[in-house]
Amino acid sequence: MFQVLLDWGVDLTLPITRKMIKIDSKEFELFFVDGNSLAACFAKSGEIDEELCRILAERQPQRIVFRDSGFANDDVKINVEQIFKQLSPYTDVKTI
Repeated sequence: MFQVLLDWGVDLTLPITRKMIKIDSKEFELFFVDGNSLAACFAKSGEIDEELCRILAERQPQRIVFRDSGFANDDVKINVEQIFKQLSPYTDVKTI
């Protein structure tokens, strides 16, 4: 998390909030820095799906980062950018 903050030039002293979101039987641990300055989802391999991406896009964070291996498949990874373009066009999306 701290490396992501450094990479994006986000102040390390900003408050970080941890939230759990449950979708069906899956539970996701999400981090929000300074409200909506940065959102991060480091879900386990294959857990990130389009529904989670829509929920996050509706929050309209300034920036969001996902773990590359966390996506359910390549289609979800490709669609993430489109989901954010439609629901949160000003969000900077990054995968690590």
